[in-house]
Amino acid sequence: MTPGVIAEFDDPEALVAALRAAKDHGWRRMDAYAPYPVPEAAKLLGATGARVAWIAIGAGLFGAALAYATQWWLSVHVYPLNVGGRPLHALPPFLPATTIVGILWAAAGALIGMLALNRLPRLSHPVFAAQNFGRASEDRFFLCLFEGDPGLTLREAEYLLRRQKPLRLSVLAT
Repeated sequence: MTPGVIAEFDDPEALVAALRAAKDHGWRRMDAYAPYPVPEAAKLLGATGARVAWIAIGAGLFGAALAYATQWWLSVHVYPLNVGGRPLHALPPFLPATTIVGILWAAAGALIGMLALNRLPRLSHPVFAAQNFGRASEDRFFLCLFEGDPGLTLREAEYLLRRQKPLRLSVLAT
């Protein structure tokens, strides 16, 4: 991870204002940290849950298809049992297990997809070393501008964030 500058704010409005200023100035490599969801900040960062939803749908459909195929294979080919003249392949008895397994796979897919897309678990990250960063899960809001955007330097990031009047400003090491 490249170094950056992190600013600490005490309310979400200040975080959103700083995000807008950074976006207007041309920053693209940035991230915000907050103790609860801030929808406007997520929108400015371009965060959506659409990819997780598609992963969950795909995993659920795959799991349901796998469950149905397994039941069909077992009841028609491996262990055919004719009870009272009923057909070996009947849809209604297969549906409850298919539905339950599909939901289970969708939930597991959503969890694994969310973790993978967020690159979690992340045991080490430069922002963890920022002073007071532990309060990001309590009552503080942080905006980090990372180095690497073309034509923008850490000095410009510091200047931009200082103009937003943060509680604290720190330069991150690599």
